[in-house]
Amino acid sequence: MSTTTLRIGTRGSELATTQAGHVRDALIAAGYPAELVIIKTIGDQDRVSPVERLGVGVFTQALRDAMAEDRCDIAVHSFKDLPTVKAEGFTVVAVPPRVNPRDLLVSKNGSALQDLPEGAVVGTSAPRRVSQLRAQRPDLDIRPLRGNIDTRISKVTDGELDAVLLAHAGLERTGKLGASAETLDTDVMLPAPAQGALAVECRSADTDIVAALRTLDDPKSHYRAIAERTILAELQAGCTAPVAGYSEFGADGTDQADELTLTGGVFAMDGSRKLLETQSRPVRNADEARALGQSVAKQLLSGGAHDIMGDTLR
Repeated sequence: MSTTTLRIGTRGSELATTQAGHVRDALIAAGYPAELVIIKTIGDQDRVSPVERLGVGVFTQALRDAMAEDRCDIAVHSFKDLPTVKAEGFTVVAVPPRVNPRDLLVSKNGSALQDLPEGAVVGTSAPRRVSQLRAQRPDLDIRPLRGNIDTRISKVTDGELDAVLLAHAGLERTGKLGASAETLDTDVMLPAPAQGALAVECRSADTDIVAALRTLDDPKSHYRAIAERTILAELQAGCTAPVAGYSEFGADGTDQADELTLTGGVFAMDGSRKLLETQSRPVRNADEARALGQSVAKQLLSGGAHDIMGDTLR
C-alpha cells in the first residue's frame, strides 16, 4: 500500500466532484490514499458565454496548469471535453468503465422529443445537438444553455424552457435520472465522441502514479473513446464542432467480443445535411482503435465532411 496521498484535481461542480470522487474511491480501494483538490476554471467563472467562444479545452487547461505547478497530481476530465491534440508532459492513463453515452431529454410533463408542441422552446448550446435537433424538429425554438445540471433542469421546472438536452452520463452519475423524460436513441441524436467516458490524466514523468492509475483502466471503454475521438482528430475539428461518434463492441451481431462497430457523423448547423459512416473491425489495442477511427474519418472527409460543417470548424 502507498503512504503518499494522491491529490486529484477537479472542477468544483457537483458533477465534476462526483466523477473525481469515483476515481478517488477506486484508488483508495486499490490501496492508494487519495483526496480531492478543487481547481477553478474559466468555464466555471463564466457561465454565460457559449463554450465554443471560451475556447477548446476551457475545462481542462486549468487542471493541467495545476498539475504542472504541483498543486495536484491527477486530473479527472470528461473525456469528451479534452482537446484532441496531446498535451506535452501529460498522459491519459486510465478510462474507468464508461456509462451510458447517449443524450436525454428533460421536458415539461415528461413529453418525448417527437411529442413536444410545435415551436417548443428547447435549451442546448452544443452545435452537435443543435444541428441534429434542427434535422429532427425544424419547428423548435432552440435557445443557448449553460450552467450545471440543476440549473439546466430548473429552466424546465420554472417554466422558462419547454425542454433541455443533457448527457445521460451526468444525470446517471449524480443520481438524477428521475428527471429524464426520454433517452434518445443514437439514430435520433448521435452522441459526442467519448461522451460518458472519464479521462484520468497525470504527469507523464510520474511513473509511480501512472502505475497506480493503470489499475483503474477499463480497456474496452478506453478503446471506444480512442476510436471515437480519432474521428475528431482526423477531421481537425474541436470538441464543440457538430461532429458525433458512437462505438459499441459486438454491435454487428457477431459473437466476436473484440469486434468494434464505430459510427461517425457530421452535421450542418441548419439541419439540412448530414453525413454518417459506420465500420466494424476487431479492436484489441489502442492502435487498432485508432486505425478504425482514422478509417471512418477518411470516408467522412471523402464524402465532404468539411463542406457540410462549414465555418463551424475550429
